Formats: sequence, structure tokens, C-alpha cells
Amino acid sequence: MSRRRDEYTARINRVIDHIATHIDGDLSLATLARVASFSPYHFHRIFSGMVGETLGQYIARIRVEKAANMLVLNPKKSITRVALDCGFSSSAAFARAFREAYGMTASEWRSGGCKDDRKISETVSKDWKDIGVSVEYTGDQQLTQRWRVTMESKNPLKADVEVRNQPDLHVAYIRHVGPYAGDSALFKRLFDRLFAWAGPRGLLRFPETQLLSVYHDNPEITDENKLRLDVCISVPEDTEVDGEIGKMTLAAGKYAAARFEIGPEQYGDAWNAVFGGWLPESGYQPADGPCFELYLNNPEEHPEGKHIFDICVPVKPL
Repeated sequence: MSRRRDEYTARINRVIDHIATHIDGDLSLATLARVASFSPYHFHRIFSGMVGETLGQYIARIRVEKAANMLVLNPKKSITRVALDCGFSSSAAFARAFREAYGMTASEWRSGGCKDDRKISETVSKDWKDIGVSVEYTGDQQLTQRWRVTMESKNPLKADVEVRNQPDLHVAYIRHVGPYAGDSALFKRLFDRLFAWAGPRGLLRFPETQLLSVYHDNPEITDENKLRLDVCISVPEDTEVDGEIGKMTLAAGKYAAARFEIGPEQYGDAWNAVFGGWLPESGYQPADGPCFELYLNNPEEHPEGKHIFDICVPVKPL
């Protein structure tokens, strides 16, 4: 990728990050053009050419997909509140957009219609019917809360879950848009590019430096060709980035961290164990903010090639 194209990518990524964190705010062409440091006249065409959607289409899609996710994961939040939190101007505008996107009302989606939507992975749904998950609470309600999750499937797995307060985490990232599930070679290429940038700058200081992948979309709702993945390393807050390297802050807050030690083929099962097993039993619901995987070992150095990592989910009381 040329340096000139890198700069364009960096500016578009800044806009995408701004939209994600200001979904209910001012997302006018003029505002986003300023974020990108392009003139409004040219920005719209540049965004469309690089992202594959017009600015309006992109914002509309992100809003309705976020709403679809919130309807399921935050069942006590009213549909009107969901609509407003996702930037819709009114309940009527939200209703039209939602029906156009999913062919049903938000109420029908929340009541189970989402499970019949064609975007939901048929493989995951089929496998999930045959999976049993047990959750054992082992914490002290006044101190640290911990759970043990046991998932009985073709390849059984166990996880220890802990709810903890996390400070702001500043990361540098490389972004990928498109399919990623099961593609270990893709993750390696992305991390290699990130390491090639970070190494000469003295930013790889293991074990202090943390490696993680941030997932911005729900793969059961967003088309796989539009899924956003960031591979990241933790960096000092004042780190300067350029080109294809972006920087963002994962906001401080309460996170559930589920620790797994599994084979590479079990990542999907691990996420299912958290969202389908632990979360409904926990007394928590997802809070706003992306989920991420925090990697804790080099699988090539593990005697059985196991991956040790935390699935981290921002949470709040149900």
C-alpha cells in the first residue's frame, strides 16, 4: 500500500471511528468532512469510493445494525430509547428503516424474529441446539465476582469469567473490513504489519505490551463482507500514528473477562459460551462499546498448541 493511499485510509478510518462513537450525534457531511480533513465537496465521493457505500448508506446501516443488536442484548430498554440512542430522529423514522432492513418490526425482531433472519448463521444455530452450558457462580457479591462456565459440545471447553473494572486502554490498530472467521493467516498478516510498524518505534515491550483484536460488528447481523476487525497493540496515550495505523481508546468501565485455553477451531464455541451461556445467567447485560479478544500466550510455544486468551465484553447491571 502506497504512502499516499495510507493517508487516505487513515482519514477514512478516523471518520468510521467518529461515527461509531457519535452514532446519536451530529454526523452531517460538513462535520465528518472536517474529521477527515477533506473538503465537503470531495469527501462524499472519496468515502463512497473507498468504503463501497455512500456516507448516508453507511450511517443508516450502522445505525440500524446497532439497534438490531441492542434490541436483543438489552431487552429492558424501550424500542423508542433504542431508536434515539442509535441516532434516529423519531420512532416513525426508526420503524421505517428497521422494516426496510429486516422485513419485520422491531417488536417482532426482539420477540424472536431475529432468529429466523437469513443473516443469522445456520451453522451456529444448528450447533447451538446440541450444546449444553452450565454456569457456576463462585464469587463474593461484595468483592470480586467469578463464574466457571462449562460447555458440553463435540469439543468441550471451560472458562473462568471475572467481572472487573478496566481503565482506559489506548491501542494502535490496523483495520480489516471483510470476512475473518477461522482465517488465522489473515490475523498473522495483520499483526505482522502492525509489528513491523511498532518494532522500530520501541513499542513492543513484552510482557507489558498487550495484543488484542477488537470486533465492531455482530457477525450474526452484519454481512460478513462489511465486518470491521481491528488488530491492536496497547500503546502509550501520546503515541503518534500515521498511514494505515490508527489509534483509539477502549473506554474505561466494567468488563466481563472470560478466560479460555482452547484449540484454534473453538473460537466460535468460546463466544457462544459467553453470550449464550454465561451472560443470561450473570445478572449483567452488554454495555455500549466493542468486545475484544485479549491474547495471553504464543500458541506456537504451548505444548499442545493451545490459545490462551480473554473474551472481554463491556457490561452493566441487567
